[in-house]
Amino acid sequence: MECVVLAAGEGKRMHPLTSKRPKVMLPLANRPMIEHLVLAAKAAEITDFIFVVGYGEREIRRYFGDGSLFGITISYVPQRQQMGTADALRSARDRVSGKFLAMNGDMIVTTEDLLHLIQCPSPCMSISSTDHPSDFGVVLVEGGRVISLEEKTQKPRSNLINAGAYLFDPDIFGLVDRVNPSSRGELELTDALNIYIREGKLSAYHLSKWLDVGYPWDMLDANTTLMRDLNSQNLGSLEDGVTLSGTVTIGEGSVIKSGTCIEGPCSIGKNCRIGPHAYIRGSTSIGDECHIGHCTELKNSIIMSGTKIPHFNYVGDSIIGSGCNLGAGTKIANLRHDHTSVKVCGRDTRKKKFGAIIGDAVQFGINCSVNVGAVIGSNSAFAPGSVIEGCIGENSRLR
Repeated sequence: MECVVLAAGEGKRMHPLTSKRPKVMLPLANRPMIEHLVLAAKAAEITDFIFVVGYGEREIRRYFGDGSLFGITISYVPQRQQMGTADALRSARDRVSGKFLAMNGDMIVTTEDLLHLIQCPSPCMSISSTDHPSDFGVVLVEGGRVISLEEKTQKPRSNLINAGAYLFDPDIFGLVDRVNPSSRGELELTDALNIYIREGKLSAYHLSKWLDVGYPWDMLDANTTLMRDLNSQNLGSLEDGVTLSGTVTIGEGSVIKSGTCIEGPCSIGKNCRIGPHAYIRGSTSIGDECHIGHCTELKNSIIMSGTKIPHFNYVGDSIIGSGCNLGAGTKIANLRHDHTSVKVCGRDTRKKKFGAIIGDAVQFGINCSVNVGAVIGSNSAFAPGSVIEGCIGENSRLR
């Protein structure tokens, strides 16, 4: 069975993290999120993949190649203009030979669920439950059949939503050809699915576990969940006086210096230098070539490759892009004084604790203070002692 992975979108809701990479290549537990999806499908004995690519496709092609390093086969289909999910699926028409699996590239599912999904009667749509269904396509199910699918309604009639994994026969392409542009000017897969629904043909499979990564703060939950499945592994070196607890993975060439305390789950990439006397708290992943220095504390954060957080820094509940540098004494706040949920650019994260979203190659002078919910665009720079809050665009300068 072939698997079509829709990976052409830019992921605008993930800016500034996607200013230099496609959304599906954002790291979770130190792997691109799309890799987790591929590995789950491979474990379900699916080895023939078609990637529909567009924005940032070079990075996807460079990382996965023809798939041979992952024990699979990958072919690529370009979607030159991002004209919607129906158009993306239609791009793969000539690459599938029979019944096939189709999945959004930015979701996390389990192998067990995929094994069940591919045994369902086709066409089949995966569903899941959520406490905020208005952010998704809301589904009504009766007798194992989908009887209604309504996109992002403010008055959802259930807590069941379209989870973004499907089992199709090639006749889906005939329905996709009948889709007209939506009010957003896009060709929506939802419109093709609604044809199946009207004909009483669309079955439903309720996923046992599903993670959606729609916004940057969703990455923290997904990162934590995925790291729970890791096994401790140390391919680096530990100096005397290092304390490890819980599940910790350390990549080749990384050095953990004396006095450092690391609490799992934690994933540290290759060729990192951690400490001395650093404190890495649970649910933190650190990419390759990073430096976390003396008396720096990290907690529940994603630090991408090549970033340096050298000494006397605090980073909590944050996502920091690649190639950043935090000057000594820089702190990122992660809790409002009134203990209400943190808002980012006016959108409620539904999180009591959330720090900042920082793009690539951002430079901080010493003793900077970053307030809760700050968003900082890539290639920005801040003078020593700066107080930073709100939404700041790319290439900004604060002197």
